[in-house]
Amino acid sequence: MEAGGLWVMLCFLLLVCCSLQQTSSKKRTGKKDSVDAAAVEKLQKQIDDIVQELNLLKEQQALQTVCLKGVKILGKCLLSSPVKKTFHAASEDCISKGGSLSTPLTGDENDQLYSYVRQSLGLEEHIWLGINDMVTDGQWVDQSGSGVRFKNWETEITQQPDGGRSQNCAILSTTANGKWFDESCRAEKASVCEFNIV
Repeated sequence: MEAGGLWVMLCFLLLVCCSLQQTSSKKRTGKKDSVDAAAVEKLQKQIDDIVQELNLLKEQQALQTVCLKGVKILGKCLLSSPVKKTFHAASEDCISKGGSLSTPLTGDENDQLYSYVRQSLGLEEHIWLGINDMVTDGQWVDQSGSGVRFKNWETEITQQPDGGRSQNCAILSTTANGKWFDESCRAEKASVCEFNIV
């Protein structure tokens, strides 16, 4: 009986020992898995950082190309397009290139945009500006929805804007020395995309 009891005790101890080894092995594997997961996460972050840096470099290269084709003024690159499009089509075109329709923020910017349009598109051209009053008539906003602070409406002859609900988009006119007019958004005009230089 003592030998049988000893044998049962030995088997019991072997079972406990094997069970402890498996538990210990699982704990180590668990630690190893968490170490591996941390390493994978760290590598993924490095990859994401590299991709982000690459995209920034691509954007900077694209801006340099735009500035070479267009003109650089006051922290912006401007690139004209002689293809006449509706306001929405011209806006989408600029957005697809990573910019927006040109929106002068000061008199100096407006003068430089006017000069660039005359030089690149011609002396009798009109371009879309990145402003509209589609939501509320008379409340002109830029493409981000912010109110327009600088305005250069033609007011000496035609008292712009004068189109009411039928003319909700704005153009810059070279024939009126860079003055602004409201226009039907469905009209087709040339455009200038602007790209902010970081």
